[in-house]
Amino acid sequence: MSATWYECKVKYRKTDEASGARKVKTEPFLVDAISYTEAEKRITEEMSVYLSEGEEILITNIKVANYAEIHPFELADRWFKAKITLIAYDQESGKERKTNQYLLVQANDIKEAYDNTTHVMRDTMGEYSIPAISESPIMDVFPYFTGEEEDAERVEEFMRLKDSVPFQNNEDEVLANEDALVE
Repeated sequence: MSATWYECKVKYRKTDEASGARKVKTEPFLVDAISYTEAEKRITEEMSVYLSEGEEILITNIKVANYAEIHPFELADRWFKAKITLIAYDQESGKERKTNQYLLVQANDIKEAYDNTTHVMRDTMGEYSIPAISESPIMDVFPYFTGEEEDAERVEEFMRLKDSVPFQNNEDEVLANEDALVE
């Protein structure tokens, strides 16, 4: 069963890193849910850890996000939306058929987002192109895990990748580390 991702815009008090002051911000987050009601419940639960005693959040918008897949990467702190065009040859009409889908890929910059997207797509059997990659306003991603034992490893790996701290590193070492994770 594929995941349905909901983009939830949340208004809450956040400490500004530059000035240290608490400011009201409206930011989008992504949650995996089966309905709008569950998305609202889940984002409220997930955001509760960011709130001080007595503070509340205001959910200003919930909509279905059009991401086919979400890919966290170690040592990355921003999310990028990658447009993938899958190219298939229609034998009946003799024409090429193109289908677009969007991936959310974690990276530190556009170049790394492109590299991470090609890394994700490396096992794709068909032809594809990457016509666009742009930085996404998504602040964080909250996948749904059932809590069962088989999910434990997936939860740990997803959270480890998502929460890893970015640092400057040799590009070859980073790619070697990502390849080791996949194997």
